[in-house]
Amino acid sequence: MQLLYAAASPFARKVRVMASELGLLDAIVLIDSSVLPTRDNPEVSQANPLTKIPVLLTSDAGALYDSRVICEYLDNLHHGERLLPLEPSKRWPVLQLAALADGLMDAALLARYEGSARPAELQWPAWLEGQLSKIERALDHLEQQHARLHGPLDIAQIGVACALGYLDFRFADLAWREGRPNLAAFYEGFAQRPSMHASKPV
Repeated sequence: MQLLYAAASPFARKVRVMASELGLLDAIVLIDSSVLPTRDNPEVSQANPLTKIPVLLTSDAGALYDSRVICEYLDNLHHGERLLPLEPSKRWPVLQLAALADGLMDAALLARYEGSARPAELQWPAWLEGQLSKIERALDHLEQQHARLHGPLDIAQIGVACALGYLDFRFADLAWREGRPNLAAFYEGFAQRPSMHASKPV
């Protein structure tokens, strides 16, 4: 398998952490394939018409995207405990929290692009503020739901940790830990996992 990824992408990091936790990372060749919203990457767009990463190139299922699909594919390649539970009573709460983590990453990426990729004269402060508000609301909800981030490892924990790691990487001045001690404690513990250390964005 080959993974088209960028080290700074929280979505690609989620896939790498998932693969590492499942013992599958050694079976994946990592191919640095950075993309920007304003520039095409032929290698990525050939595999994914949306020109988004990550993309997992497989021998049996072709090119898989986005990160949610890739993670589910990887979860079907091992015989241990599923990180995307199959039992409905466990599955839907985990997927809901995982979706919130993805949405947090989306908002953070859009806020990052607004400030770094869009020309200053075209930037829209109200739109940027809207993305930052989404981030704050998501963080507040995660603080309230912190108990759901404990217990057996699952895709929600991985997604939330990668989203928080991206905030540290790109939005250090956001001070997301303030007023959220439980969420901060979760991340402090999860960030010590070898899979998180190995995938730390640079």
